[in-house]
Amino acid sequence: MIKAVFFDLDDTLLWDQKSIKEAFVATCKIAEERYGVDPIRLEEEVREAARNLYSSYETYDFTQMIGINPFEGLWGNFLDDQDDFRKMKEIVPAYRKDAWTAGLKAMGIDDPEFGYELAERFPQERQNLPFVYEETFETLDKLKENYRLLLLTNGSPDLQNTKLSITPELVPYFEKIVISGDFGKGKPDQGIFEHALSLMSLDKDEVIMVGDNLMTDVLGANRAGIKTVWINRHDKDRNEVIPTYEIQHLEQLFPILEELK
Repeated sequence: MIKAVFFDLDDTLLWDQKSIKEAFVATCKIAEERYGVDPIRLEEEVREAARNLYSSYETYDFTQMIGINPFEGLWGNFLDDQDDFRKMKEIVPAYRKDAWTAGLKAMGIDDPEFGYELAERFPQERQNLPFVYEETFETLDKLKENYRLLLLTNGSPDLQNTKLSITPELVPYFEKIVISGDFGKGKPDQGIFEHALSLMSLDKDEVIMVGDNLMTDVLGANRAGIKTVWINRHDKDRNEVIPTYEIQHLEQLFPILEELK
């Protein structure tokens, strides 16, 4: 008997990829106005520079374990009380400036001051552009009548709480919110799922996990013996990780839950 639904946050309930994309579009437009550069190519160059820089820092292994991607590094402040987050907080200002400056340089523009300006602009744009999937609230409204809800998200507590503060309507639906940076390990670590179960005083058979990422949400829940629903909105190919169910839209959860009654 399913008593609770565990949800991932980014790209399951919140459309984080779209928020990042739109923040890039808005920021790169400023460079187009200033220098006439192709904003689409600039975005590609900055993303590439960000990925390369991000993986070169001593914090990289930690960010992989907690689940913080390079583009979150371009706007998060990481004001968390933990050594690795403190290191990230120190690294991030230069990282942002260097990523944008390198992107401009790849376009033939050597202007570190402008790189800094864009690096500071991007976080503002991202904060102003929270997107929630159109079916998110409707789904949560229906679910909360019959199921307990828990949010299980990878990331820095400071950054994930920022995302929740700019979409405050989400928070009241959840009995508990578990953030990997607080726990000390991220999905797919089995321990964070067991921690979530213990917070809710539930058994693994009483819960179903919904998430968009096979390698974190589904793999971790599988390891913990929890049934999984992979939300595959963009028709991605499966890999070796097999979810219990696959859906394209959150509304498709309801027939699954009916079947499991």
